[in-house]
Amino acid sequence: MDFGLKEKRALVLSSSRGIGFGIGAALAAEGASVVLVGRNRERLAASVDKINARGQGKATAIVADLARSDTIDALIAETERSLGSIDILVNNSGGPPAKPAVAIKPDELKAQFEIMVASLIGVTNHFLPGMRQRRWGRILTVVSSGVLQPIPNLALSNTLRLSLVGWSKTLAGEVAGDGVTVNILMPGRIQTERVDEIDQVAAKVAGKSVGEIVAESKSSIPAGRYGTIEEFGAVAAFLASVPAAYVTGTIMRIDGGYVRSL
Repeated sequence: MDFGLKEKRALVLSSSRGIGFGIGAALAAEGASVVLVGRNRERLAASVDKINARGQGKATAIVADLARSDTIDALIAETERSLGSIDILVNNSGGPPAKPAVAIKPDELKAQFEIMVASLIGVTNHFLPGMRQRRWGRILTVVSSGVLQPIPNLALSNTLRLSLVGWSKTLAGEVAGDGVTVNILMPGRIQTERVDEIDQVAAKVAGKSVGEIVAESKSSIPAGRYGTIEEFGAVAAFLASVPAAYVTGTIMRIDGGYVRSL
């Protein structure tokens, strides 16, 4: 199947590693020009080199911190200098500190909202008018399985990422007639450094070894294993494709069957 992504332009936030990198690599493999974004210049450079060594689409990088509004403005300006307009926006952000709901403090919640929600909406609002004018665009937002099945000790993530689902579903209905699709990507246990960190925290809280936590986690997944960033990226690339033009307003689960609800 031809995804029709050759010469499309994509901005992938928080993409120097993990799921974001997997999405960027998958889009570039389909011929898209991709801008990777992250805080670590050296890690970004290495990720760009990996993608460009494979041929097909081209990757470039912009150093930016979603926690700082001044760097977000610079990110937008640099993206436009590099690509002009963009056709595909992948909203992604790092995870907040792990903690139970009873430990959340209002100031911390506000600060994390700015990073994980407001910054993503702001970037989307900037690039969306161009997509609507050209009558073609793809907006993908990465959340977590906690939006459907809350994850213990990740109360901040469960709370804030769920707000992105409500926003995304609302936006999907507003722009579908303009040829712009808006979808949610919901990862289960994908093998990333972030998941490794979560397993380490869970082991400490439970007084168990990391190996025991991983084994328990895998036993709760019908597929019996963690997913890969390549598997996740492939689903993202399809949703960004021309053939997926009639798919919008959805939560796409890439979780090996982990979430048991309908």
